[in-house]
Amino acid sequence: MKYILASASPRRTELLAQAGFEFEVIPSAVKETITETIPSEIVMDLAVQKAQDVFHHHGTADCVVIGADTIVVYRDEIMGKPADKTEAYDMLSMLADRTHQVYTGVALVISQKGQVRTRTFYEATDVTLCPISREDLRAYVETADPLDKAGAYGIQGSFAVHVRRISGDYNNVVGLPVCRLYQELLKEKIYPQDR
Repeated sequence: MKYILASASPRRTELLAQAGFEFEVIPSAVKETITETIPSEIVMDLAVQKAQDVFHHHGTADCVVIGADTIVVYRDEIMGKPADKTEAYDMLSMLADRTHQVYTGVALVISQKGQVRTRTFYEATDVTLCPISREDLRAYVETADPLDKAGAYGIQGSFAVHVRRISGDYNNVVGLPVCRLYQELLKEKIYPQDR
């Protein structure tokens, strides 16, 4: 079985490699369109758009295309990637000393034995941040690290010093719930590692 990751995210690539997968990275070029309103449905729909785009252009017989999308939600407001440093600062100011949710949707387009099927799922993780001083916020924003991340932060980097606790899957916050991914593949009777 050939695996294709339909994402340009270096964090997803790293997580999938750490989990023991052998795969090819082919980022989706689809123009994402949000058609849903509930966070869990938004991320699953966007993941499907990415996975199907890559499958239609690069899919083969006996392959699994993995699409994923992550969003940060605070009080029903979706916080995507900040447009600039000012927006990143504002987002982080809002999240500081509060609990928010991180949703990652995953879509698997599975081509096997002449049939194609799609399986979708999502994970949600609560993340609580410590109070963060203006100086610390400015210093982090100046690193430019927040600019390519939903919610304007990466939990796996220097921002980790501001994370008080998480409830749920840590890898989900990084960008790919690999445990759930593995379990879903097993349900499909696909074994990504030698057994």
